[in-house]
Amino acid sequence: MDNLIERLEVLKKYVRQAGQVIFQMAAEGFETAYKANEDPVTTADLKADSILREGLMKDFHGTGWLSEETRDDYSRLESKLVWIVDPIDGTKEFVSGIPEYAVSVALVEYGQPVLAAVYNPATEELFSTASGQGAWLNEEAINSEHELTAKPLLLASRSEIRRGEFEPFEPFAQIRPCGSIAYKLALVSAGMADATFSLGPKNEWDIAAGVLLVEESGGRVTDKAGLPFAFNQRHTLVDGIVASTDDAHDPVWELIQQFMPQSDCLTD
Repeated sequence: MDNLIERLEVLKKYVRQAGQVIFQMAAEGFETAYKANEDPVTTADLKADSILREGLMKDFHGTGWLSEETRDDYSRLESKLVWIVDPIDGTKEFVSGIPEYAVSVALVEYGQPVLAAVYNPATEELFSTASGQGAWLNEEAINSEHELTAKPLLLASRSEIRRGEFEPFEPFAQIRPCGSIAYKLALVSAGMADATFSLGPKNEWDIAAGVLLVEESGGRVTDKAGLPFAFNQRHTLVDGIVASTDDAHDPVWELIQQFMPQSDCLTD
């Protein structure tokens, strides 16, 4: 795909626009409804989705579209290039006023991400990447690698912590709660944590952008069986995610395999 950096700038423009509207609505007010699975959806989610779809589909002709907040159109399966979008990843945090939510957008080509942006408008952090070009936080190049201590820093969702899923890891790692999985992946890509993982199912729009960020920053990311991801599938659920810096990969996998049932987590 030619002109990746130019295309990334266009993506960043629309992601910023969506994020700014979300942040404004956070201050001025929004309405909240609940889906069948009891996940919240707000008028800010829907407005951001509309901004992203209108802008990206206009400037990138012939691309498919997969978004959490848009009815799925399976014609995307015939498209070489597909946008995979979560207009607000971490809506629960957004509704609660916790600044750990993000706009998450990836462009995939034949199932593999080639452009990605994750934007937290509450903190003004814009993480972006293009395949083979590295990754950036705002305008500064980032790399995931940093000194690995005896207790790696793991980012975990609050719901998984409440359910006790991280209790076995507490003697061996620092566990820090954090909201959006897209934001957690972005923080790993910037070297602000050693790893994040979630062994339950995720949707493609939760992780597509973060996967490319981690990979382009020198980290490693797979599903919970150690397999790489292929996006733009008919069934959008993926089999968990494990993301880490390169140095943290082996010790984190050893912990996961030690404390998770073999049926839940295979070796990589």
